[in-house]
Amino acid sequence: MTKLQLGTVAVAAVFFVILYLGFDRKPSTIKEAEKTRILAIESTDINILLAEAKKTLKVEEANTILVLEQQLALADVDSLKSKALKELSGGWYRLGKYALAGYFAQQVAELEDTEGAWSIAGTSYAICVQKVSDDKTKQFCTNRAADAFENATSINPTNLQHQVNLSLVYLENPPKQNPMQGVQILLDLNKKHPQDVLVLLTLARQGIRTGQYEKAVERLSSILAIEPSNVDANCLLAQVYEQLSRPQEAQPYINRCKSLIEK
Repeated sequence: MTKLQLGTVAVAAVFFVILYLGFDRKPSTIKEAEKTRILAIESTDINILLAEAKKTLKVEEANTILVLEQQLALADVDSLKSKALKELSGGWYRLGKYALAGYFAQQVAELEDTEGAWSIAGTSYAICVQKVSDDKTKQFCTNRAADAFENATSINPTNLQHQVNLSLVYLENPPKQNPMQGVQILLDLNKKHPQDVLVLLTLARQGIRTGQYEKAVERLSSILAIEPSNVDANCLLAQVYEQLSRPQEAQPYINRCKSLIEK
């Protein structure tokens, strides 16, 4: 799996369940400045996306969305509003409208302001970045995914998953002004946390993706020095050695990969 590590990102989002509650950590002026920055560089507008999406819906799909919108309009306390927003996000996700799923997940995050909520919003937008082909929508989701993962990081800087997810977004849709930004985030993380398995694994996958197999071998070997039974590292190392036409070196890792998967 070389595109955006969708499985890893999605699973990580599930585990981020209300990890942090407390006072607002950002002054309102900073939050407003961040919102202004995002809106200033957006390539499309949420109202345009909503209008375009609704034009494509079948009657029963439109009715489902209408009911969810009515539930949101009737929500008179934050807990009910959050619940309605989550259901609306899920409804758009099931219809394959990933930008809208991200938008309503972001509304939940702005309401709850927790690490978990921001991570889910970022993940929803990250899926949009991977799935959509329209450049304007892809850029809209890229900008908002970045903002969401930055907010999650500001709440819990020790959880490197958010910064890794941010790097994956930029690897999927590199910024024109800095096309190496995704890789640079990973390299900086690796410099600060040289034994972090998630960072090493992400760099190894990127090495495989770009044909830098020797670099991938080096990083996968580093993982196995830390976690000898790491399934991903063993299985990927088998694949890399096969790509390098080194079957004798691949075979032990093929055997370990099969053994670990069967456990």
